[in-house]
Amino acid sequence: MTRFSFDLKARDGRARSGVISTPRGEIRTPAFMPVGTAATVKAMLPESVAATGADILLGNTYHLMLRPTAERIDRLGGLHKFMNWDRPILTDSGGFQVMSLAGLRKLTEEGVTFKSHIDGSKHSLTPERSMEIQRLLGSDIVMCFDECPALPADRKRIEASMQLSMRWAARSRDAFGDRPGHALFGIQQGGLDEDLRGQSAEALRGIGFDGYAVGGLAVGEGQEAMFSVLDFAPDQLPEDKPRYLMGVGKPDDIVGAVARGIDMMDCVLPSRSGRTGQVFTRRGVVNIKNARHADDPRPLDEDCTCPACTGYSRAYLHHVFRSHEMISGMLLTWHNLHYFQELMSGMRDAISEGTFDAWQEGFHAQRTKGDIIPI
Repeated sequence: MTRFSFDLKARDGRARSGVISTPRGEIRTPAFMPVGTAATVKAMLPESVAATGADILLGNTYHLMLRPTAERIDRLGGLHKFMNWDRPILTDSGGFQVMSLAGLRKLTEEGVTFKSHIDGSKHSLTPERSMEIQRLLGSDIVMCFDECPALPADRKRIEASMQLSMRWAARSRDAFGDRPGHALFGIQQGGLDEDLRGQSAEALRGIGFDGYAVGGLAVGEGQEAMFSVLDFAPDQLPEDKPRYLMGVGKPDDIVGAVARGIDMMDCVLPSRSGRTGQVFTRRGVVNIKNARHADDPRPLDEDCTCPACTGYSRAYLHHVFRSHEMISGMLLTWHNLHYFQELMSGMRDAISEGTFDAWQEGFHAQRTKGDIIPI
């Protein structure tokens, strides 16, 4: 059986391209993972998500443990079979959602007890339980259980949270055990502080993981602060393992992260934006709800090969969005996911060819032009 491995193929500056090998297939990096929160990427069929170029999806431990439950998914053959996705799946640990979504919650050394945001039922999540849920789901890449404090927070609070997360990381490693073909990623914490991030990275390296995530960013600190952390944080982590930036993000966030040594990212943005009429193109963001599109026979992006651009006009997409038709969310989500995967493919090629700086310049120059002039 194929074991989990990471092969770094090329570098251009700090940007890296490579391949993560898993028993369920290869993941080309830099990789963007569409988010399938409740065992579905909203408004998309799994084969449509694959058609955009996605090698891996993200599933959500918190949501799946509450409904339909990990035990039920296990009885039905695991998450891959349940959602009809035969490529790799990464599951988050549930920690972030417990902090941001759950009702009344209590944090202790043992873990977190909380009330479900669905029905108010009481639940407990510990490093051991998070590992058990992710094993029942059958995910290929498992995230260790951590606490992610909202920013801004004072150094004392961030340091205590980071140290708790490192203790939980060790417990996650122990509970994960030896699972050939499956990988466990550690999560670096420490807020915006270089010293705390360094302490976290040292603790994670001491425990030993198959990959490492930069956690605790994209939680309200802004792009400038996030990039300032990414100027040092990835280099604190092992060079020969994948580096995953959690919860990012906008196209320019993604490009900036890759330029600073990040290999993997995920975000709900392309799918959520598609459902709300926000479209990402080479020339920036288009709001299809705007009246300027009502009589426009042109596609969203004449250079795009997705179904929304090859088969439908801006006028039609504007009409179905304003009419609240389901096809609107389907087509716009497909376009956004296609655009994000095209972005990743372009960066992989540029890194391999040693032209990443020029590619970045072109990316930003095209976006500053703004959308095409209305007819």
